[in-house]
Amino acid sequence: MDGEKIAILGAGSWGTALAVHLARKGLRPVLWSRRPGLAEEILHTRRNSRYLPEAVIPENVIPSADLEEAAGNAGVLITAVPSHAFREVMLEARLCSRPQALVINGAKGIDENSLQRMSEIYLEISGETTNFAVLSGPSHAEEVCLGMPTAVVVASHDGGSAARAQNLLMSPDFRVYTNSDVTGVELGGSLKNIIALGTGIADGLGYGDNTKAALVTRGLAEIARLGSAMGASPMTFAGLAGVGDLIVTCTSMHSRNRRAGIEIGKGKTLEEALAAVRMVVEGVRTTRAARKLSLRHGVEMPITDQMYKVLFEGKNPREAVADLMGRGRKEEMEDIGVNLKYDI
Repeated sequence: MDGEKIAILGAGSWGTALAVHLARKGLRPVLWSRRPGLAEEILHTRRNSRYLPEAVIPENVIPSADLEEAAGNAGVLITAVPSHAFREVMLEARLCSRPQALVINGAKGIDENSLQRMSEIYLEISGETTNFAVLSGPSHAEEVCLGMPTAVVVASHDGGSAARAQNLLMSPDFRVYTNSDVTGVELGGSLKNIIALGTGIADGLGYGDNTKAALVTRGLAEIARLGSAMGASPMTFAGLAGVGDLIVTCTSMHSRNRRAGIEIGKGKTLEEALAAVRMVVEGVRTTRAARKLSLRHGVEMPITDQMYKVLFEGKNPREAVADLMGRGRKEEMEDIGVNLKYDI
């Protein structure tokens, strides 16, 4: 992979952090921004003041506002755009990148109209996924850009593509594991944002750690239920893309989903909360998609259902919590339907 052109598509916080990370390895990634002004700022100040002010962007990161120029002849495409922009950007980027370019997707979401995961969209675009890998796991951009120890997972249907992505991204402070369960890794990375909105709302309401722990634990149960129904391995949700990403997103103030939830819990409307965060909050669209998927697959997802009612039907968050607490008596494992035990 030495000497191959690497294009990172999306200069938000995650794309910028990955560019900084690869630059620290001595590589020269091209960082594409949809906004020409942001590309100019990075070029002249080596800063991304809106999305990642913590980062000093090395000189070997090459900013560009021209997608054709950025992706042209690239051997590796790393997508870090919001999930709702993935299809549009990927369609254009594939026209000018190398035919068998390795695509590493960092977008965490589900298309709310088609209910497709990003790998399914890519399959529709390209006709294959052998050169496609998914990057997920507990990896806040604010910490990755500072070189703080981080562990993630890359998943691909093709072992060679997973290994290529692992080799490209691995460093002493960025440990990368491989996984063959693309469905599970994608769902874990997407659905955790719904639960993070819920823990944020609980924080905004003034509830404590007990409430948060309950939401995280029961949230993992419903994520695993849907994942199992969609063909994912239950083991995946016990790993970095499952419980690992869920914990960090539900507990950290770096999490834009949790921050949006806090604002809603304090009484703001969804629109006001999104304006306060000033970045894409993937969990909002994912809540709509996940609710449709739960109905399609006949899977009970009570937290997701209550989040949908709060976000889109104007339900009072305190009433949503009361309805969750007032559900009928259950044995803890009866409705999980999967075995999450694994050897340490």
